[in-house]
Amino acid sequence: MPGQPSARGRRTTERKGDVRERAILDTCEALLAHKGYDAMTVGDVAQGAGITRGALYFYFGSKQEVVTALVARTVEHLWERSRTTAQTDEPRQAIAAAMQRTVELWNEHGLVMRTAIDLSLTVPEIGELWKHTADLFIAAITAVLERAGIQAGTRPDQASAVARALCWMIERTFYHASQESREKLQEAAATCEHIWLISAGLIT
Repeated sequence: MPGQPSARGRRTTERKGDVRERAILDTCEALLAHKGYDAMTVGDVAQGAGITRGALYFYFGSKQEVVTALVARTVEHLWERSRTTAQTDEPRQAIAAAMQRTVELWNEHGLVMRTAIDLSLTVPEIGELWKHTADLFIAAITAVLERAGIQAGTRPDQASAVARALCWMIERTFYHASQESREKLQEAAATCEHIWLISAGLIT
């Protein structure tokens, strides 16, 4: 019809720079699996992404910057999961869903998250990303605990303090389980879910 844009005109196309940046980050994630952070080089990343080393420096100034961007991309998925957990009304359902989503993410991006944890104390940008992620999860866990009847507050027996302990327990448990097998991740999820349910007073 006159005056209306065609379907072709409305279709959004991905910019060439976005495609290259995604290729760089995908290559970096693959190299973490094959070589590890310390062994991989900027040249490795550039070669895997199908670009020159000079072209890579147009997007990122160093290997550390590439890994930081990869961590940022990954934690966006974590942030979405924390929002979903906080918004689920029924506490048991929220806890079960949160644990299943956590397993899925560690299965998909466990190497990136272990690298983020390993570098969080020495790379300030990654440390901030990981701290922000933990804060969002603590807030989501706190919301679930409060809906389950745990008193709001920061005392050791109150929701915020319990949520903080649960968050870091989950992180450590999945960190170690992800180095073994997918079966261990499922076992980790079951254990963490059980402890979370006990902490929420939903089972004894």
